This record gives sequence, structure tokens and C-alpha cells, in this order.
Amino acid sequence: METENTNRLRHYNIPIFMPERACPFQCIFCDQQKITSQLIPPNAEDIIQSINMHLETIPHNNSKVLIAFFGGTFTGISLKEQTEYLQLVQPYIKSGRVNGIRISTRPDYINQKNLDLLKANNVTHIELGAQSLVDKVLELSQRGHTYADVVEASKLIIENGFVLGLQMMLGLPGDHWEYALLTAGRIIELKAEETRIYPSLVIRGTALEKIMLKGNYTPMTTDDAVFQSAILYQLFQKHNVKVLRMGLYTSVDLEDDIVAGPDTRHFKEKVMTYIWKQILEQQIDKSKKTNCIDIYIAPNQLNFAVGYLATNRKLLLEVFPQVNFKTDAELTDYMCYVDYS
Repeated sequence: METENTNRLRHYNIPIFMPERACPFQCIFCDQQKITSQLIPPNAEDIIQSINMHLETIPHNNSKVLIAFFGGTFTGISLKEQTEYLQLVQPYIKSGRVNGIRISTRPDYINQKNLDLLKANNVTHIELGAQSLVDKVLELSQRGHTYADVVEASKLIIENGFVLGLQMMLGLPGDHWEYALLTAGRIIELKAEETRIYPSLVIRGTALEKIMLKGNYTPMTTDDAVFQSAILYQLFQKHNVKVLRMGLYTSVDLEDDIVAGPDTRHFKEKVMTYIWKQILEQQIDKSKKTNCIDIYIAPNQLNFAVGYLATNRKLLLEVFPQVNFKTDAELTDYMCYVDYS
């Protein structure tokens, strides 16, 4: 279950994974069954049980809850099936325990008739697996859609009053840093309110693994993935695009099938550690002759500033005998100040 704390209102997604439902293409990087650890879509009983289980752990107050149909091409299944799935959620919305529905789908599977159905059934958020907004990368990844498809779908989604999310992947075949920046810029231009940043992983048995083994694809390193994600994360923040997630969630089962690519475990922490490393390098005067420094950070940034596995603190301890990280409730975001003693 995904959560986010924004202005004291906690946002929860209750995920319902539907592996490869109606997906017309097998992208070279994809194996949804391994990613979701599911071989078949859940039935009605499974969905209701999962929703009830998650709701037991979610506080009633100051919570915004969405049921999220992830993992497949939701709008690609029949309208009858879509309606059946969506109707399962309606009693929870009527009771007030759930605020709406989130779906993920492909940009070439968006049309007005489908959007009318989604709207009538309290779908509020639509995420498109755009992955890249550069046609060359889309073609090499065998996505089966173009940048123009994403533009048209995004326009329809916004015109119909939905919250638009555009997911992106880093390090796909043919991709490079300039293309990643171009994709991020286009996500902003298309007025997406949300995004996800997924560095590409090579999963056993996929076409991407075969290409790699032939020497025609070089996976991203962890350092490159962290660097690119850190820059993109700050770019999206600047333009008020909410980054819902960085790095693919890897279950224990999936980890055994990842044969190459960046280490995305604790990936957000690694990205935020990098961002704070740059901030601290600018803010701290390492030429100061002092035995101790106190670094004051916004409370919600403290762990990131200290760093994943205390990385940033350890670096500073190479210069100063004692390093203390403290919180100041008056600080927000990336604000900080340093006391030397």
C-alpha cells in the first residue's frame, strides 16, 4: 500500500494488481507476472478481501483513500468487465471510506466512451504508462504507441476532469540523459499532475535480457539511476508535478529474477541522500577549524539529510570530529543552517 503525507492529509493507494490484463504488446522490458508475483487477475472475492484488509490499517481521520487498479491495461478489457470491477468499489465510496479510484492503462487505449464509463464510476486518477516521450525509445522498447498517442490521450483525460499521471522509465534501449530530460519536460508540458520514475531493470526471460546478452544493451548503473532521478525529482517538484514513486518495488520473488540494472532497493532514500549531499556540500564550510557542527534540518527531511546508511554523516565525519543532525520545525523542504562550535 502506497502512502503519502501532504499537509497532514495522508494519501493511501490500495493496490489491486491485474497482471497483463488486455495488454496488446509484450514490451521488451516487461513481465508483469513476475513484477506483481501474480499469474492470474484477482477475482471479486480477492478484491473485496484485499480492500477490507487494507482499510483495517488506515485511520479514518485525515486520510484520502483510492482503490488503485495497477499492472495491466485497465481500459483494454471489455466495458462489461471494467464495469464489474468498478462496481465492486462503489459501496466503499458511498460509505465514505474510499474517496475514488485510480487506474493505470496505455495511452492508445483511451477514448471518450471509456472515459465516460470511468467518470460515471468515480474514477478520479488515470495513470498512463508512457515510459518515454521520445518515439525512437518507444519503438526500440516495442511499446506499440507513439508520443502523439500520449499527447492525444493526455488531452482527453484532462478535458474530462481526471487527474493525469504520466509514468516514465530511465535507461531503456536508445535512451540517454538528454532524452530523459526531454521526456520529463514533455510530461510537464502535458500538464500531468503526477509521475513515477522507474529506472529500467533487466528481468530474467524478457526480450531485454536477450538483447543485453547479445551485447546490444548496457543497463544503467545504480549511480547513474540515482543521479538522473535526483535531477528529475527536483525538476518535477519545481513544476508542481507530484512524484508518486521512484524505483520499481521489488518483492523477494522478483529480486531473484532481476539479472541486471540498478539496485532500486530503498531507492527513494538513495535519491534523497544524493540531493542532500549536494545541499550540504554547498552549505557547510569544510575549512572551518571546529570540533563539532550542528546541522538543522526540517523534521521530514532529517533521515534524508543524514543519508541512506548514514552516508552523508559519515562523509562529514571525515572532516569534523563530531557531526550532529537536529530538527527545526520552522524549516521546510531543503532549508537548513549550520552551527559551528
